[in-house]
Amino acid sequence: MGKLFGTDGVRGVANQPPLTGETAFRIAQLATRHLLHNHKKHNRPMFIGKDTRLSGDFLEHAVAAGVASVGAEARLLGVVPTPAVAFLTRELQGMGGIMISASHNPFQDNGIKIFSPDGYKIPDAIEEGIETDLAAGAKIETAGGRDVGRVIGDSASAAFWLSSLAKVLGETPSTRRLKVAIDCANGSLAPWAPKFFSDLGFSVDAIGITPNGTNINDKVGSTHIQALAQVMTREHFDVGFSFDGDADRVIAMTTQGDIIDGDYILAILARYLKQQEKLPGNALVTTVMSNLGLDMAMKSLDIRIFKTKVGDRFVLEEMRKTQTVVGGEQSGHIILSDYATTGDGLLTACFLLKVMRATGTSLKELSEVMAKLPQVLVNIRVKNKNFEAVPQVIDEIRSTERRLSGRGRLLVRPSGTENLVRVMAEGPDEKEIKHLVEGIAKVISAHLC
Repeated sequence: MGKLFGTDGVRGVANQPPLTGETAFRIAQLATRHLLHNHKKHNRPMFIGKDTRLSGDFLEHAVAAGVASVGAEARLLGVVPTPAVAFLTRELQGMGGIMISASHNPFQDNGIKIFSPDGYKIPDAIEEGIETDLAAGAKIETAGGRDVGRVIGDSASAAFWLSSLAKVLGETPSTRRLKVAIDCANGSLAPWAPKFFSDLGFSVDAIGITPNGTNINDKVGSTHIQALAQVMTREHFDVGFSFDGDADRVIAMTTQGDIIDGDYILAILARYLKQQEKLPGNALVTTVMSNLGLDMAMKSLDIRIFKTKVGDRFVLEEMRKTQTVVGGEQSGHIILSDYATTGDGLLTACFLLKVMRATGTSLKELSEVMAKLPQVLVNIRVKNKNFEAVPQVIDEIRSTERRLSGRGRLLVRPSGTENLVRVMAEGPDEKEIKHLVEGIAKVISAHLC
């Protein structure tokens, strides 16, 4: 068996190894056992959520059976965002949490994310323990008789998560009714977001709210921002928000149709928090994929930037290490640690609305805190992600780095969740960097596809 856990849990094609019902059952058993052993949270439930994928149902049942088979209660939240599972696990004192989702991936994929009782993703040691036991076929002592765990439906707890987000906005009164466009990606927020914004007094127009099991992220959501852009052209909206399938990330859009990605959001939030004297250390955390424009903007505001590898778990680890309260990724995965233990797209949207209300400023004006350098990103689907073992690829990368030296930068990395190699370049001349990225992509395709 290869490595089971990637940067965002276990992920793959549903009903194919490693994401079969049998393996999901075993992962849930082992995760529950490890959490019991490490945290002694006996008699506490394991919260289980899922997104809208067709495969979510059978994986939910397999996971619930695994949890109950070792004597723990499985609390089924139904279709909820990933951050809701993390929040409810912590606030309602769960033994742990399991989210069944493949985030922004197409519907045929799925995944399993596991949270500790504190609402953070399980540490590497537990992941490694689960992998070791699974590979060894370790026997697990199952419960019997009165000790078998219950499986209980819980459709009410999600409202508690939503009420906590409403408080973020409730702190700042509105002078007028803002009009908001949202794209829920036919995913986890589809049952929740339209009513949430409407109940808070916003005028709402929503798309991506009719999930059928196979249309999650299909030409909608944060990876297909053009769907929101089309809505924004129909009439005047003050702001638009496009979420991904499990709603742990969001991309915003201005009235004028400008895309406000994670880099812009980080800049806006960091500046606002510093102005409010609520930015400890005057610092934020982001990844090596962030635009150089963010670095320059934060330097001008005397805000430090800590850089990590790509992946929200690395961002969060650095945030906890440096005691920073805001961090995230260009993809729109934003972590506000004063409010949540993981990225939360809906929380991020609420906080942006809070800033707009508090400052009386449009999102367009807020986004002028930074100016992006031209950036080109290409994803190459490959059979083998180990590009560093191919001399021709390394030669092309080094040649490109020499050409960009002192004027821009190049980043080539394998995806942590898909069979992709990502090539990103930044520089003053978009035409030039596009040509350079295409050159590297061509060599990668010739040797790894």
